[in-house]
Amino acid sequence: MPVELLDAKPDDALPIHLVAKDGLEQAGLQPAIRAWAEANGFAGEAGKVLAVPGVDGNLAGALFGTGKDENGLGFGALARGLPVANWHFARQPAHPELAALGTVLGGYVFTRYGKKPGRELGLSVPEGVDSARLKRLVDAVFLVRDLVNTPTNDMGPSELEGAVRALAQQHGGQVAVTLGDDLLRQNFPMIHAVGRASADAPRLIDLTWGAEDAPKVTLVGKGVCFDTGGLDIKPASSMLLMKKDMGGAANVLGLAAMIMGAKLKVRLRVLIPAVENSISANAFRPGDVLQSRKGLTVEIGNTDAEGRLVLADALTLADEEQPHLLVDMATLTGAARVALGPDLPPFYTDDEALAAELAAASLAVEDPIWRMPLWKPYDAKLSSKVADMNNVTTDGFAGSITAAMFLKRFVDKTSSWAHFDIFAWNPTDRPYGPVGGEAQAIRALEKVISARFG
Repeated sequence: MPVELLDAKPDDALPIHLVAKDGLEQAGLQPAIRAWAEANGFAGEAGKVLAVPGVDGNLAGALFGTGKDENGLGFGALARGLPVANWHFARQPAHPELAALGTVLGGYVFTRYGKKPGRELGLSVPEGVDSARLKRLVDAVFLVRDLVNTPTNDMGPSELEGAVRALAQQHGGQVAVTLGDDLLRQNFPMIHAVGRASADAPRLIDLTWGAEDAPKVTLVGKGVCFDTGGLDIKPASSMLLMKKDMGGAANVLGLAAMIMGAKLKVRLRVLIPAVENSISANAFRPGDVLQSRKGLTVEIGNTDAEGRLVLADALTLADEEQPHLLVDMATLTGAARVALGPDLPPFYTDDEALAAELAAASLAVEDPIWRMPLWKPYDAKLSSKVADMNNVTTDGFAGSITAAMFLKRFVDKTSSWAHFDIFAWNPTDRPYGPVGGEAQAIRALEKVISARFG
């Protein structure tokens, strides 16, 4: 159920006692509470919640199992395990911001289509935690989840543009859109080719915010609002989750919301090629050769490898400005899931300092990511006999790496670039969130960007 963050501890706030695995003796509990825990077989297992009655039989508090190693996002189990009341932590968690964040994230419910959120808990913000920052993080994650969870009939390219405009208006940003055949006139031919078969016209959405003389941070997000696979059509089972193929766009918007909300001293630019990869008489075909904004020609080996095509034109535009930091995010390949599973997105960069900062931030904020190599020998797998390159390889190996190598060809002026191949989805319920859309890597990125430009 939803959790409201309380800046001040109400007089009626009840204590949450944190207990490590097999740590009842060390938890500093009153004898009666310890006896109650033992009688109920509570031993501090991770995620376990036990309500504690008072002498009058009314609710007096709760025990929460932190397991052997206290995990901040694991506190999300509190959102579904606590009775309705106002709560506070009886002792400071090891990672207070993460504990509070996890608790609130665990209460997320997607309510757009009638699902009831249930009654609301209250949680006092732990002492020393920046309440405004915590709320920014929560709002950004919930924005990502809401965008990804919304089906394409309500989140096509037009509606995604509307979401960008709403976010820009909230923070004083500006939005420019290159729409339909204007993409050809403005030299974004691959975005046009991928999206032209849809009834909802393809577009490049360009959000800018911040002082023009500030360091440039550019975010590029894949906005494929639905992916049929094109003429290389996906089987029905593979289309079921394709509303989430704009998860890269959703995540860069969540990251942008954090940056703008914190008023970081950067010149932020967000580029989202928003398309629907549909099937019609004018759909692009296997074997077609597409021109790109960069001037490279691309043979289409498979129309279901469309995300890298729209990203390539957007990355070329971003690279022309030579930003201080360029990040792209995309639900790009199934190969990334085969390699690392749904919870651990790979990222690619040649910037060793950036890679080290991202790895450290990932651990610090419990936002898992894993560096994968831009392995130069695999670049030859993208060769074509008729064009500068193919959009796929012929052997099917190293799909996430070769997709990153494809994108790398469109970034040659910017010294600090990173590509994230995310899943943007929880396939099973987690303590910090239910099945559905998920924010990935953006809290780690926010920490790095804040440290660099804050």
